[in-house]
Amino acid sequence: MATIQDYPFKYEMHLHTSEASKCGSNTGAEMARAHKEAGYAGIFVTNHAWGGNTCIDRDLPYREWIKQYAQGYYNALEEGEKIGLQVFFGMEAGFSGTEFLIYGVTPEWMADHEELWDADIPEQYRIIHGGGGIVMHAHPFREEWYIPEIRLFPDCVDGIEMINATHSSHLSKAHNDPKYDERAIEYARKYNMPTCAGSDVHSTNVFGGGIMCRKRIKSDRELIDLILSKGDYILTNGDDYFTKDGVKIHGEFNI
Repeated sequence: MATIQDYPFKYEMHLHTSEASKCGSNTGAEMARAHKEAGYAGIFVTNHAWGGNTCIDRDLPYREWIKQYAQGYYNALEEGEKIGLQVFFGMEAGFSGTEFLIYGVTPEWMADHEELWDADIPEQYRIIHGGGGIVMHAHPFREEWYIPEIRLFPDCVDGIEMINATHSSHLSKAHNDPKYDERAIEYARKYNMPTCAGSDVHSTNVFGGGIMCRKRIKSDRELIDLILSKGDYILTNGDDYFTKDGVKIHGEFNI
């Protein structure tokens, strides 16, 4: 049996900064400090890429685009090293409102793979896998004006973002509808998918969502392997806690 207190190391898996996401309100350094103060062990910086709400000029040469895109991550990383917060690189790729969280690659690797720019969803999956990364479907059942239709790609992802704090945190002021996560839980169970959680946070108003681990992870690769193996971790939206299968946790539970 386990309790929530057995998982003290929390990682934000979905975070935007103002250097690259047009919707971001704070810099990478500011986001790092806010999450350290909120008790996080680490964060993944997952800014919108060229297919989403980016503030980087899409007419730039590809390598220059990646350089500017990664600046929010590097600013967060520099601050994290000063204050003792782990900072990892990620990306949120967009395809006409359908979005994917990518983990396990680096800006340097991305700069060498310009084929990502024009890749469709299956090609993206193949390319990212070739670089050792993974693709998780972000908020797969969110309904918004910028999402023309809900499209599911169970064969082109490694798992899904099952819990998104923006949908259900009492602090969230946008996209707030718990049914989006409820549908994601059903979907993950149907396909027996690996799952993760994040806040989709855009400012220093930290929601508290993410993955919670028993021990501090050593690398993004360690967390990726934990997710893919459906290992020993739990999920949170900052208010409630869930097993990786989407069962809400009350008191003691079996992992």
